[in-house]
Parts: sequence; structure tokens; C-alpha cells
Amino acid sequence: MLVYAELKKDFMQHVRDNRISDMILDSMKRKFGRGVGRSEQQSWQVSLQFMRNILDDTAIPDNSGIAIEYNIPQTGRRIDFIISGYDENRSGNVIIIELKQWDEAKLSRLNDHVQVAPYGDVRHPSYQAWSYKTLMEDYNTTIQQEQIGLYPCAYLHNYKEDENVPVIRNSFYEEYLREAPAFLKNDSEKLRSFIKRFIKHGDKKEVLYKIDAGKIRPSKNLANCLASLMAGKREFVLIEEQKTVYETALALADTVTGKKKRVLIVRGGPGTGKSVVAINLIVELTKREKLVHYVTSNAAPRAIYEARLSGEMRKTRISNMFKGATVYQGLEENAMDVLIVDEAHRLSARNLLNTYKGNQVKDLINAAKLTVFFLDEAQKVLIEDIGSEEEIVKQAKAFGAEVTVKDLPSQFRCNGSDGYLAWLDTTLGIRETANMTLEGIDYDFRIIDSPAELHRLIREKNVSVNFGSGSRMVAGYCWPWASKKNPIATDINIGDYQVRWNKSSDGSLWAIAEDSIEEIGCIHTCQGLEFDYVGVIIGEDLIVKDGVIVTQPEARDKVDANKTLRGYKTMIKDKDPSVVEKAKLMADEVIRNTYKVLMTRGQKGCYVYCCNRELAEYLKSRISGPRYSCNEKSYSMAAEEPNKKYKGRE
Repeated sequence: MLVYAELKKDFMQHVRDNRISDMILDSMKRKFGRGVGRSEQQSWQVSLQFMRNILDDTAIPDNSGIAIEYNIPQTGRRIDFIISGYDENRSGNVIIIELKQWDEAKLSRLNDHVQVAPYGDVRHPSYQAWSYKTLMEDYNTTIQQEQIGLYPCAYLHNYKEDENVPVIRNSFYEEYLREAPAFLKNDSEKLRSFIKRFIKHGDKKEVLYKIDAGKIRPSKNLANCLASLMAGKREFVLIEEQKTVYETALALADTVTGKKKRVLIVRGGPGTGKSVVAINLIVELTKREKLVHYVTSNAAPRAIYEARLSGEMRKTRISNMFKGATVYQGLEENAMDVLIVDEAHRLSARNLLNTYKGNQVKDLINAAKLTVFFLDEAQKVLIEDIGSEEEIVKQAKAFGAEVTVKDLPSQFRCNGSDGYLAWLDTTLGIRETANMTLEGIDYDFRIIDSPAELHRLIREKNVSVNFGSGSRMVAGYCWPWASKKNPIATDINIGDYQVRWNKSSDGSLWAIAEDSIEEIGCIHTCQGLEFDYVGVIIGEDLIVKDGVIVTQPEARDKVDANKTLRGYKTMIKDKDPSVVEKAKLMADEVIRNTYKVLMTRGQKGCYVYCCNRELAEYLKSRISGPRYSCNEKSYSMAAEEPNKKYKGRE
């Protein structure tokens, strides 16, 4: 959507008259129903004066088009500055300029980021400009059909070249700089030359209007790119019930219209192939020219599946198809044809502390004609997680949507053993099952008495091939992340065993990062993923006391507790006993589910070390036969009430 679109000569006048900021703000309010903060308005005032100076060249035609804050449809992303016109062959061209007022930055260990105070790691401006180009090329039919040229760049008008080691134009970012050059404070003439290379004749805003009117659908080039990436990848081959769910989703997508929404709920436990089906749907629906995104609230599976599909641990053109759930808040109804929502149990409505006044289930159904939810309610690991079949059906009915439900019963994780999963539910006190021991169950489960020995065994099991993730160590979040700020510090210190949490520089790609076998992952970096073997350290948030499994929310590290147990401390102090009881039950469920998730990441085996020795002995007793004198049908919920017992949740 065009917010501000004028000829160059009019833009120059609007800046000269000090009217430009007010004009952009008024237009945004008219078109979006909202404005922007004071700081962004001030940035227009400053940066656009610099752009006026750049364009003050008679070789850049006065009737060239100028667009400011162009909103890329279906994305919520805005391009700072666009110049349109024709080249010497009268072909339509567009210059995309990402504007920054930074005067200093530092190198980041993240691939496409720089560090800028006070924001920390932010996207490199050349990457930003390049990503806008790929979005427009891959989804705008006018750009595709008329072969309009898009030429991105970044302009940091306050930034002087670094005296010693270059930052913005460091070779670390060479790939993005090649696609979108970065111009600094002393590069005014170079930027002018860049513009004049592609804009020889004015277009009277014609190219801008063509782009704005272009139909939004995926390009054949994007579809061919995805299809070629899938070719020969055995890990994405569908079998049995996976194919049934896949074909059901395609059939719904082919018949759905904006008049009647549809919702498909796909139930499936760990390792049933939910993500594999989701990735296959992304590829096929794009081939069928459907606007489709892969959505998860958890960044780890997004990043890992994108890397496995593309074969690269960096951002590529398919990155635009992998999204977090928050981007759909406020998106217009039916903006997307299909949304594929993986890990739907992690969807949120943060109303405990009023930090998010909304409902992500509602946002997603609103944004798409067909919404596919892949769901495992036993994997809710935050108090704020609201993704449930009940909530999805409720929101679907509010939109008058037709709901279809399918199951993925086949078990590909845990050596195909549904028995292990049932045993885990019983043992952790999640629900009662008939599986009281592991006798007769073909799964390599062991209790290890030393964390160092556990880590040694997992190293031996680690084999990583073709963006697989071999075997990894994970733990409950009961230790502070000291190494995040001090790389030489250790985090998990148990006697002589000293090790660090996953590097912050690896971000969501920790599971496939180099040397990650030497680190410990957590629920946030491994949920939704699978390994060959997993080593799990259970902290003091899960113990056995008086023969009963007990959860201790206070043993969680406070930083993680602020995320996974948000609102717990407030609720536990409430004068209403029912609120206190609810808080305890919610925290209890989060902790038990967290360890179930961690202990089901291994396809072939799970090895466990328990900080609480009584828990270790209890788990050992459950492997071959019960030796504990505890009520197998009852489970304690909180350490402060060891004698109060609660029935296992069904």
C-alpha cells in the first residue's frame, strides 16, 4: 500500500517547506487507522532531509516517482524510501532504500545482524533492503510479468567508516552487501551514481501505481525454488496417515473461499510427522499459487526446518515464508489463503499481565481462508500457552468456520514406541495409563548417575549428517544463563561438571550449530525438534518427596520463570484461594510437560541425570518394576504441600 507517493519535484518541495513528516503521518492515519510514535516522526524529519540532498541532481528526473513507508501487502513491513523510473531501455525500475540514523555499530556473531545500542542484535540494513526485494519479486505479479527491476541498498547518512575494523561493510556481511550495497555518511556521490544507473527517465509514478495494483500471489520462480529444494530429501517423504492429512489439507485449500472459512485441526504426539506434513504443504500450496506461510510461536523449529529445506544456515528467499504468530495481529481478514500453524499448542493470549491484549488463535483464523493447526496439547510449556482444540473450535465457530479434525497416530520418535510415551505420562504424573514399567518396550532409556558420564555417552552417540542434529544434551531451566553476557562463564555447575547453555550467537539454530554437542540446550531451543539420542538433566524443579513426584516452581531460574511461568508469582499471592490453586496447577502442568517434551526429543534413546537422587531412584524403579511404596494414582503438585495429593490429570 502506498502511504506517500509523489513526484520527485513535489517531494523536494515538501521537505523544503518542512511539511513532509505531517503529510506522511496524516496519510498513515487515513489508510491504517493509526499513526506512529514521536521518535519515528522525528526520524522522517531528519533522514528525508538527507534524501532530498541526494536527489538534488538534475540527472535524476523531476518526474521520477517517490514513495515513503510503502507497506508490502500481507507482511506489515514498510520500506523507508522508494524511487521509481525507467532505465535507458525504458524498462521500469525501482530503487529500494533502507534508511538508518546510526552513527556506530558493532559486529555481531549472528549471521545477518549487527549490534546497535541500545537495541542489541538487529538486522543488517543491507539484509533488510534485500529481503524487501525478494518479498516483492516473489509475490507481486506485476513485478513478475513486466519484469520490473528492483535494486535495494542501505543509506546510513550519519555513519562514518570505522577507522580500524569495518563493521557495516565487513566481509562477514559480504553476501548481503553484494545484493544491497551500503552507503555511509561520505558516500553521497556514490549513492547518487547508484540511483542514476537505473533511473534515466521519469515515470510520473506509473511504476509505483503498477506495483501497488499488482495481484499478490507466489511466483513460479519461488515455487520452482521450493520444489527443487525438496527433491531427494528423504526426511520430507510422507507415509501412511501423513499423506492422508496432507491430501485433506490440499482438498480444503482448493475449495475454500473468503466467504466460508475453514479450519483443519491435526492432532499428533511427539514425532508423528506434524512438521514434515507442514513443510510439504508449504511447497505444494505455493506451487498451486496459494499465499501460504509456515507459522510457529517457537523460533527453533522455524529456523531448523528452513535450514534443512534450503540446505543453508543463513537467511534465504524462502525465509519470508517462515513466520512467528505475532505478525498476524491486526492483519486484514483473509489476507492469506492458507496458514500452516505448527506447534499450535504454543499459541498465546498474554492477559495475565496485560502484555498482549488479544488471542493468537483468533488472529490466525481471521488472517486466512484456511488455517491448519498441528496440535499436541501435552506440549504446553508456558502458563500463557492457550493452544487447545477447545480454544481453536471456539474461535472457529465465532468466524462461522467449518472445522475438520484429523489424527496422526503413527509414532516415528522414541523408536516407534507409543508404550514409552504412555509410560512417561504415568511416571511424570501427567495422566494414568496401563504402562507402569518399560518392560517389553523397545526404547533405550537409562538413568545415569553422573552428568559428566551422561554427556560422554551422548557425545559417543552424536552423528550429524545433512543438517540432521545427531544427539544433544538438554536440561530443565534451573540455572541462570551467565555465559550470555560473559562467554567464559559456565552455567550448569554440578560438582566437577561445568558446562554452558547454548550460545546466544547460534540463536534458534543451536541444534545444528557447530560444536553444540558441547553445550546444553533448553526447552526453547529444542521443542519441535528431534535428535537421535537426547541427554536430559532434570533440575530441582522436579523431585520425589515422600515417595511422590513433586514440582517446585521456585527452583526455575527467575529469567525463564518470567517467561514460562509469567504471572505465577502474582497469582500465588492472591487472597482468593481458587486463584492460588489455579496458579499451582498451571505451574505444575508446565513443569511436567517441559520434562515430557525434553524426554521425547530422542528417536532412538533418552538418557537422564537427576539432580534429586530420590527422583533418580524412583525412575530406576519404574524401568523394570515398581519398588516404591507410593500411590501410583496420586501425584503431589507443590513442594510446600508434600502431603496433599492430586490425581494425575487425564
